Amino acid sequence: MSKSIKLAILGLGTVGTGVINLINDNLDELKRRSGRDIVITEVGTRRQRDDIDPNIIQNSDLMAAAASDNVDIVIEVIGGTTLAKDVIMHAIKNGKHVVTANKALLAEHGNEIFAFAEAHNVHVAYEAAVAGGIPIIKVMREGLAANKIEWLAGIINGTGNFIMTEMRDKGRPFADVLTEAQELGYAEADPTFDVEGIDAAHKLALLASIAFGIPLQFDKVYCEGITAITLQDVNYAEELGYRIKHIGFAVRREGDGSGDNSTAGIELRVHPTLIPQNALLANVNGVKNAVLVNSHPLGQTLYCGDGAGAGATASAVMADVMDLVRVLGSKDSNNESTNGHHVPHLAFIPEQLSDTPILRAEQMITGYYLRVHAHDNPGVLADITRILSDAGINIDAILQKPAHKLGQVPVIILTLPVVESQMNIAIEKIEKLDTITDKVVRIRLDELA
Repeated sequence: MSKSIKLAILGLGTVGTGVINLINDNLDELKRRSGRDIVITEVGTRRQRDDIDPNIIQNSDLMAAAASDNVDIVIEVIGGTTLAKDVIMHAIKNGKHVVTANKALLAEHGNEIFAFAEAHNVHVAYEAAVAGGIPIIKVMREGLAANKIEWLAGIINGTGNFIMTEMRDKGRPFADVLTEAQELGYAEADPTFDVEGIDAAHKLALLASIAFGIPLQFDKVYCEGITAITLQDVNYAEELGYRIKHIGFAVRREGDGSGDNSTAGIELRVHPTLIPQNALLANVNGVKNAVLVNSHPLGQTLYCGDGAGAGATASAVMADVMDLVRVLGSKDSNNESTNGHHVPHLAFIPEQLSDTPILRAEQMITGYYLRVHAHDNPGVLADITRILSDAGINIDAILQKPAHKLGQVPVIILTLPVVESQMNIAIEKIEKLDTITDKVVRIRLDELA
């Protein structure tokens, strides 16, 4: 068997420990698949641990571990965007391949990191950065390489999905479920990244770049969380045949064909969405993740599984390691090591990345769920529907509930897809009606067709 491939694991939290356990448990299988011994030679950790093999160097100097002559592949599972970036750049500079699970780092600094890796003839692999153990990066970079991806929709944050599932299935309020998610370890003490959609936006930026061959542009992702979703809206959505899910969308828009290209570009958006109850994505529950990809000529394909946790993330990390082990085993005609089979970091040849514009929020096109509270007066519904019609908005369904004790009646309206700017104008006019008692609640709607 060829020489061993040596790993440094930087960060010994849940994921780093999971990688060690996976290697120990499946070592024979890894050898059979790669033709190499895979050996952990160093771990980066702030404190010495008694449960680590004494043959492994425990190094508190992460920069030194990243540049060690005793390491071929650096696995970064530190997290954050400061020290992790410094460590990865240092590893690349010293000719090391890198595996990372750090979606925030790549979404915000990936263009720079990938360019630096290309310049140093090494790879940065990141399957674990999106959707945990689901091999969605490999699917989109390799399995769908011959397809033109039109759109993708993903439940890509398990915490948010758990909260929405519990609200729907058990009728529990948002705050109550969030507290349980924190107790179960699904949500951090500060859950902002999860419940406000930032974590999902990081992942969507990566998926969109791979799907459409564009540079990473996290700062242009429209991001809306789930903190304002109420049980009232969850129940009304169910009554109308829909479920509310927190979804990331990346959509290629070709324009309306009229010569007006104001809606031509790419939508990058994360927000709560009504989707049909019978859609596969609507039935992905708990902490599971799923990504639905629509491509030509294949059509729709769904990828579903555990989106977080030690086992799922370690599985994705080691899949990347296995790919790099095969790359390190490549030889040229002179029997010297080469860079091997190299799939571009963002699926497209770097110089072929396009400058396709990212659409602004007001240019996005979706259907809408509107909840309007009004006085129970004659003509209220007629006023609302007239405003929508004047704005060029077509109504798909109306649900009018009995009046409250205060004489207020909730009216729920579903619309067909419309440009967001038109909906903004309509809502502003509706809220100015004397009969309207509160702000209009809007949630986007998508048939996933």
